[in-house]
Amino acid sequence: MIDDAHWFSQARLGMFVHWGLYALPARHEWVMSREKIPAGTYRTYFEHFDPDLYDPRAWAAAATGAGMKYVVLTTKHHDGFCLWDSALTDYKATNTPAGRDLVAEYVAALREAGLKVGFYHSLVDWHHPDFTIDGIHPDRDAPDAAARNAGRDMARYRDYLHGQVRELLTGYGQIDYLFFDFSYPEGAASDGAAGRPWPGKGAPEWGSAELLAMVRELQPGIIVNDRLGIPGDVATPEQYQPAGTLKNDDGAPVAWEACQTLNGSWGYDRDNDDYKSPELLLRMLIDGVAKGGNLLLNVGPTGRGELDPHAVATLAALGDWMRAHARSIHGAGPVNLVPPSDARYTRRGDRLYLHLFAWPFGQLHLPRLAGKVRYAQLLGDASEIRMSVSDPHQAAQNMTAAGQPEGTLTLNLPVRRPEAAVPVIELFLEEGVELA
Repeated sequence: MIDDAHWFSQARLGMFVHWGLYALPARHEWVMSREKIPAGTYRTYFEHFDPDLYDPRAWAAAATGAGMKYVVLTTKHHDGFCLWDSALTDYKATNTPAGRDLVAEYVAALREAGLKVGFYHSLVDWHHPDFTIDGIHPDRDAPDAAARNAGRDMARYRDYLHGQVRELLTGYGQIDYLFFDFSYPEGAASDGAAGRPWPGKGAPEWGSAELLAMVRELQPGIIVNDRLGIPGDVATPEQYQPAGTLKNDDGAPVAWEACQTLNGSWGYDRDNDDYKSPELLLRMLIDGVAKGGNLLLNVGPTGRGELDPHAVATLAALGDWMRAHARSIHGAGPVNLVPPSDARYTRRGDRLYLHLFAWPFGQLHLPRLAGKVRYAQLLGDASEIRMSVSDPHQAAQNMTAAGQPEGTLTLNLPVRRPEAAVPVIELFLEEGVELA
């Protein structure tokens, strides 16, 4: 990871925004590929793209209110449509009824709100005439697909890709994070009747080494993800939670963020009601921080440019919890200590945070912490939690806890569970305590 990316591991929570023409059909951001929509037919969304309620300040306010510290916007997704006024194509927001550079407004709103600025940029482009048809292209089952590929030149597309990245990194001041998406060198077979196999695309097709070198030259402090087919600064597991701390080939921990959706779709998907609850999302966030990672949580604004009501409500619920519990997340990280069942530890400085996914009855036993904690409280309301150290040799009694290993600290909890979605206990460590 680059030297000045400390902010990323401190932030822990960011907002992903998938927004483009696919918000109009509202059937998943891959609708063009899934439904094999030809570019000419897909153009109807270009002609009707008029986000009259687009207000990136509202997006920024929702992100800030949820406790997020950075935002990543899709400048161009796989359909090739550009949200900025690119000089390299006519397929851009300024030529739609929107009639303006939407990325410029986004950058200004984030900076005004004190949020870090991230760009997503697709390596894939189903609209560009030189992007060769492959196994995920909307035209993969067209009878003349192979013949059309004969006239396409990926070298010309590479120049276009690099040129657009240059525009994004020179036209908007400092950009903090660049999220490329995605490489698939293993290829994919057609899902049509012929089952035609297609080659994939990876680092050679993108010119990834040269592209990354240009990015570093233009924006020396930027963070770049790991989807160019060559190593980046940040690993980006998608739609799953890693089982543990992520490490490189040498065994050293790496920075990472879990990219997650509210309902399984990245773009606005009107009829998809498979929403994760705020409590589940909080558990995913906490679990990630306990393993040294971030959560990049996606929203898909509508075709008019607004966050949909479910997204607004979910972000507000996250914010309600973060308002009182953010210090167990921002700037916190993993600790070499096994938590009790249904719980996660995070640590920030001299404070250890115990997040309780299930509320225990009466007593909670914490091995290895006897003599290392000077004070304990519920983080939500700063109410004291009384502590004790039981004698491991004490004989068991009918109403007395006993038999805990030596070095176990016992917390005496109230019977009534706190109202917080995930209660957190804040443990103030004695000076000089090492937990790794």
